[in-house]
Amino acid sequence: MFIILTILFPIIAGILVSCLGSTTYRYRCTLYGVISVISALLGVILIIRGGAITLFAFSENVTFSFMLDNIGKVFLAAVLILYTCTAFYAFEYMKMEEEQPVFFAFYYVSLGALIAVCASANLVTAYFCFELATLTTVPLVLHEGTKECVAAGMKYLFYSVGGALMGLFGIFFVYFYGLAGREFRLGGFLDTASVSGHETILMIAVFAAVVGFGTKAGMYPMHGWLPTAHPIAPAPASALLSGIIAKAGVILVIRLIYYSVGTDFIRGTWVQYTWMILAMLTIFMGSMMAFLEKNMKKRLAYSTISQISYIMLALSMLSEGGMRGALLHVVSHASSKGCLFLCAGAFIYKMGKRRVDELVGIGKQMPVVMCCFLAASLSLVGIPPMGGFLSKWVIAMSTVSNGMGVLSVLPIVILLISAMLTAGYLLPVAFKAFFPGKDAEVSSESFEPNALMTVPMILLCATALVMGLFGVTILSAAGF
Repeated sequence: MFIILTILFPIIAGILVSCLGSTTYRYRCTLYGVISVISALLGVILIIRGGAITLFAFSENVTFSFMLDNIGKVFLAAVLILYTCTAFYAFEYMKMEEEQPVFFAFYYVSLGALIAVCASANLVTAYFCFELATLTTVPLVLHEGTKECVAAGMKYLFYSVGGALMGLFGIFFVYFYGLAGREFRLGGFLDTASVSGHETILMIAVFAAVVGFGTKAGMYPMHGWLPTAHPIAPAPASALLSGIIAKAGVILVIRLIYYSVGTDFIRGTWVQYTWMILAMLTIFMGSMMAFLEKNMKKRLAYSTISQISYIMLALSMLSEGGMRGALLHVVSHASSKGCLFLCAGAFIYKMGKRRVDELVGIGKQMPVVMCCFLAASLSLVGIPPMGGFLSKWVIAMSTVSNGMGVLSVLPIVILLISAMLTAGYLLPVAFKAFFPGKDAEVSSESFEPNALMTVPMILLCATALVMGLFGVTILSAAGF
């Protein structure tokens, strides 16, 4: 039952605190902080001890079950790190927003939903929790209630529901051709006798599911919601959407391909090749759009489209090396991109600056924030010793050794081009912030935010550094 406690505690506690009557914002934030700390502790204990439980069965082979395996532990660690850091940041940032209790209620409900996604034991449970995570994060985008927010929230919802329906189409056929049980197992549970003669329809269904779940990850051509939702949502919500919520699609793809269908079924088929090509196209397209974009949060949103497709590309290799690279990038990107969105939120909160060209000289006014921005940028570009370098190195090595001819070389070229574009749209921001030039008029007044905002950024940068130095060791301890 401990696994259920870990899922339900943030949901119930977050709702109860948000429904308190005439209490001050400071008192509520104190209680929210307690919820975040306890939720993190419960999550850590769950990672250490594991657990499994079946709540009920729809039929003999369709159950609502939870089981935290090694894949779930890695994703859960990323969820806990980003949600805990972002919560304390939000206590200060959300002072500028209205309806804070509503925001934090959905914040903690979505945390419980994502914990459930990480701990799901089969595709049906994972799909249900995936949909719950989508529905409970839409209000985070809608929070400000403007016409633009409503439009962005509806676009996010329609894309997500559409993608989820494609995923459900795939799940139906995987279950139909599966062996008894249908619980996640490495190598999959397909019944080869049942599949024989029906490979084509199953491959179509699997590909539809990959594209459908890839919608949440921002994979082309279902990426359109991301650059619309991120600039509109409050900065803490943007950090979550980009850093970890979008990766709910990634874990569903892993569960589908590696733990349900089995990599052998699609290895060397048009499904694998098309998946790889879409991932590479998304990497290039996202990097190019980010390079051209002038709004900081929208630039970071396009960057997310590109960076998460690094993970999808690694997974499409269908190899152990690709899986390791993908998992390393899950945590490295979550910490780095989460930090960058929190930095962008600090620019808005303290100075009202949203555009890249407004940040010239801001390093003299917000040195700690800009140092965090630079460190996170170095990780995304792939500069050692940050986590982004290690994850991209492992991904690159897995592509070289895949023995797929031109598809062993082309991904390397795409990764190098993307790295150069990433450097082009992030590093000049930091350079001009610290070195604006003699002609720039820069005030000497300090606009550095307080510790509630700066400490989470520092911790996320530290996480990216730890992943760069010890990422392989950490994954080895986790069983990869």
